Amino acid sequence: MNEILQVNNLKKYFPVKKSLREILSLTDKHYIKAVDDISFKVERGKVFVLAGESGSGKTTLARLILRAIEPDGGSIIFNGEDITKKTDNELRKFRTNVQMIYQDPYTSLNPRMKIMDIVMEPLNVHDKNSSKTERKEKVLRSLDEVRLKPTEEIAEKFPHMLSGGQRQRVALARSLVLVPKLIIADEPVSMLDVSVRAEILEVMKNLKDKLQISYLYITHDLSTSRYIGDEIAIMHAGKILEAGSIDRVLIHPVHPYTQALIDAIPEPDPDNLHHEKVDFRSR
Repeated sequence: MNEILQVNNLKKYFPVKKSLREILSLTDKHYIKAVDDISFKVERGKVFVLAGESGSGKTTLARLILRAIEPDGGSIIFNGEDITKKTDNELRKFRTNVQMIYQDPYTSLNPRMKIMDIVMEPLNVHDKNSSKTERKEKVLRSLDEVRLKPTEEIAEKFPHMLSGGQRQRVALARSLVLVPKLIIADEPVSMLDVSVRAEILEVMKNLKDKLQISYLYITHDLSTSRYIGDEIAIMHAGKILEAGSIDRVLIHPVHPYTQALIDAIPEPDPDNLHHEKVDFRSR
């Protein structure tokens, strides 16, 4: 089996809050269909991009996959095992193999903890068989993997002493330290300077090839999608409108919404505003 993750007909509906008058009149409940019958597969060692505007349901879908919230229907198969109905204790192994990188490197790291302790945190929870020295070695190795050097010096710093790009590398190191099979990256470069984004994506890409890690890469920014992605799904209002290989979808979009997202990409050079659009065929 080549899939690390398989999502089948996943659903999550949130009830709309009603006024007192509507409650008393016993009218039918109304729901927001945040995730509405979604299916896709993530292959081993590949990057699956989930793209769409804010409010399209991407982050809700990520939280469902992580089992942070319960689905209303469908199934989540990870590494050949259905994890949809498992209890927290049964999900322990799953949570060592699936890690998350959050959007904001400024709030996702505890400002009172040194980098060594931040990256070691998952090991303290999931790797109690290793000694303190062994865990420190794993932290330094993980910092080295994301090119944070000198590793010993970085490990002794606090988050406020690092740049935004360095903080996101710390978040990536923390997700890597358990050597997971899948990393869910929710808008991992959207809050970083444009000059830093390419560096972070390059690190993620190299780690994918070196460690055979799979990524579910969530973004509203199609300009980074083709650089890192293998497959892509375009999401809107809780549904997947179009999916396929990254080249096919971005170069030859079928759905008008996909074309609208591509057309909305800003030009990198103001002098080119009245000329051609961004060409996805050139990397």
